Parts: sequence; C-alpha cells; structure tokens
Amino acid sequence: MTLKKILTVMTVALSALVLTGSAFAADTVGTIDTQKVMFQHPKFQQVQRQVRDVTDKLQKDAQAAIDKESDNKKKAEIYQAKRQELAQEERKLMEPLFKEINLAMRTVANQKKLTVVMDKGVVFYGGTDITDAVIAELKKTSK
Repeated sequence: MTLKKILTVMTVALSALVLTGSAFAADTVGTIDTQKVMFQHPKFQQVQRQVRDVTDKLQKDAQAAIDKESDNKKKAEIYQAKRQELAQEERKLMEPLFKEINLAMRTVANQKKLTVVMDKGVVFYGGTDITDAVIAELKKTSK
C-alpha cells in the first residue's frame, strides 16, 4: 500500500471516528490559545529574565570548562551536561506558571461548564474560546 493510500484510509477512519463520537458525546468543548495565555501571564516576564540569567551563567560555566579541556569527546560531554542542566533549571522555573495556567483553565472551564478544553491550534471549527477568560483569571489570582 502506498503512503497516499495509507493516509487516505487513516483520514477516512479518523473522520468516521470523530463523527461517530460526536454523535454520541455530550461534551462541551472549549478552546484556548496556550501561547497567548503564557505570554500574558503576569509573571511571565519575570520568569523569562530568570531563565535568561541562568542560561547566561551556565553558558559561561560551560565555556570555561570546555576551554580547559583538550579532548573533543570530553568537550561534547561537558556541553551536553550543561544543556541538560539548563533544561532542568528552565523546567523548574516554568513549572509554577504551568500549574497556575492549568488551575485557571480548570476554573474557567468549570464556570462555563466545559467538559473538554483543547488547544486552539488543533480545533478546526467550533468550541468556545476561553483564552481571554483564563488570562483574566490569572491576573485576578496573581494579585
């Protein structure tokens, strides 16, 4: 079977599943622009500055360690270790924002009696956009 045939069969099957599921489901769908919510989070700029500071420090540390090393394999290991350390630090700094967004999204979804909330980018048609309501909830709870 060619790739085109496989994709066609998968598309038909997925469409049938969606249509069948929507005929029986009583889900009320909300949509959210997660990127807009993240960028408008009241603490986003502050966390971004912290991430930038940590990035600068780790880059300097990595460069100093790499400059002292002559073995290219060890240089690559140092670089990889610092990248992992940076990713872990960034995750640690961003986690509170993700939790606050999740809580605000759940609060708004419950208020609007939504059973499913999906990223706006994956919804082609329909759904209730709760982006602005989530941003307002974040601003209200962040004070």
